[in-house]
Amino acid sequence: MDDGDAVVGVEERAQARERSPGGGTAADTALTVIRPSRGWAPLNLRDLWTYRELLYFLTWRDIKVRYKQTVVGAGWAVLQPLAMTLVFVVVFGILARVSSGEIPYPIFVLSGLVPWQLFAMGLPRATISLVQHEGVITKIYFPRLILPISAVLGTVLDFVFAFLVLLVMMPFFGMLPAKTALLLPLFALLAVATVLGVGLWMSAVNVQYRDVGYVLTFLTQLWFFVTPIFYPSTRVPERFRPLYGLNPMVGVVEGFRWALLGKGQAPGLMLWVSAAIATLIFIGGLFYFRRMEKTFADVV
Repeated sequence: MDDGDAVVGVEERAQARERSPGGGTAADTALTVIRPSRGWAPLNLRDLWTYRELLYFLTWRDIKVRYKQTVVGAGWAVLQPLAMTLVFVVVFGILARVSSGEIPYPIFVLSGLVPWQLFAMGLPRATISLVQHEGVITKIYFPRLILPISAVLGTVLDFVFAFLVLLVMMPFFGMLPAKTALLLPLFALLAVATVLGVGLWMSAVNVQYRDVGYVLTFLTQLWFFVTPIFYPSTRVPERFRPLYGLNPMVGVVEGFRWALLGKGQAPGLMLWVSAAIATLIFIGGLFYFRRMEKTFADVV
């Protein structure tokens, strides 16, 4: 039977009165029939709240499994962006002499890597989340949206650790968070929406075509270089910046950096373009995931 749950809210109650061997009458029995959806399915996001405990336990399990039997543990969430920052400082800051304006180059790079790592770590985990839970998907019902969501939420803790390291490093370079840092949760939320939106598309396609993982590696590398992490977006000609903003991570990185440091000009139109694209990707990913959900148990 197809793994459809779009008609979860449709219940048919059959009143069955059966004669027991002793001549008594059995209690009325409620029968719930779940049928596969047809066409575009409703989102039924209320199911996520109903299964919120499952979402919590899957997220926490992902975090524990990731750092189980490791020497450094959660320190890897800090070491990776720090190591990449050191490489970029040497290659682009010292050798290539890429200018970061009035922002010290190490802080410039790290403030871009922190939100980028949330995207780069969450996307592959969300993509393989359905395949990883093949045994569960084919046996019991629960909102499949929980799987990519828990995979992305598991990387938020790494984001927090890396962000704390950035806050610690800033005073050493004579910088403190600006007043606009109050807007940082909005840009963090935009980053989560972006990675989750792309992850929903990728995870649904990955059930059908397993070579998505190979494409994803190349796509992430390419995406990195078209995101202003080790270079400022001002290097892009102004007339091309709205087009450049079609990359949703441009708005995330530039907005995050501007909100935290308060330096330079606010992203403006480029940010709004990125936010609009991220929203479209997220909403489209939700509907596409729900449409394909009824086939997951048969194909995975």
